[in-house]
Amino acid sequence: MKLDIRGMEYNIEIEGDPAGARTAVLLHGFSGSSADWKELTPALRGMGRAVVAIDLAGHGLTQTPADPSRFTLAETARDLEAILSQIGIPEADWVGYSMGGRVALHFALTCPARVRSLVLESASPGIRDLADRTRRRKSDDALARRIEERGIKWFADYWSTLPLFETLWELPTETHANLRARRLANVPAGLAGSLRGMGQGAHEYMGDRLREIRCEVLFVVGERDPKYVEVANRAHRSVAGSRVVVVPAAGHTVHLEAPEAFAEALAAHWNAAPQRLEASSPS
Repeated sequence: MKLDIRGMEYNIEIEGDPAGARTAVLLHGFSGSSADWKELTPALRGMGRAVVAIDLAGHGLTQTPADPSRFTLAETARDLEAILSQIGIPEADWVGYSMGGRVALHFALTCPARVRSLVLESASPGIRDLADRTRRRKSDDALARRIEERGIKWFADYWSTLPLFETLWELPTETHANLRARRLANVPAGLAGSLRGMGQGAHEYMGDRLREIRCEVLFVVGERDPKYVEVANRAHRSVAGSRVVVVPAAGHTVHLEAPEAFAEALAAHWNAAPQRLEASSPS
């Protein structure tokens, strides 16, 4: 479905009745879309969740805004809250992958009443060191310019060769082809704007605010993605009651590389959350 959110058209894919069941909101990674969650949706529906998958600004079928500020985490959080209000969802279980995880984390810090639980897959709270963050911002801006100049096919070819995604080449040919097709469906201006607005170099480091989170948090990472295993373990130590699941043989894109293990991690997390909350209640 399409929704007008503060003058910008968002594409949202909904399975089930958000008004009649607990809802999982799914946020994709950079150059992805709501279609990235299609294979996971039946498992989530089997867990009694309605599913709301959102194309973030400049991705999928959501509009590419003319105003660069609409790509920022702050403005995206405002859009997400407006989406929940229009659909009629008071709170949800949030699942964010990579860039979508940073968006979900920022939303949890900004709108905590809207977040019942939080799953962060291969996601970072940002870059702590200011000099490193500045270098990353310049690097992201340079990549944004190349995308604008060389086009989406160049980007899809380049992005697939990054070491971070080398494990994806082990996926079945059809799965890999579908992933590439979804990347090619984006537009250069959308990806460039997203890099400049919500890339890791574009926003403040959120690691120092992790202790503010009060909902149940699960970090999911792939065993073959050592950088993000370290990131998850470090973040986990700052979030009381949080857990880390390291999925064997998976890389950065766990939900695509090991969908069954990813679904099992979500089910265990959601099933355990009420028990932990009850255990902390006065007798």
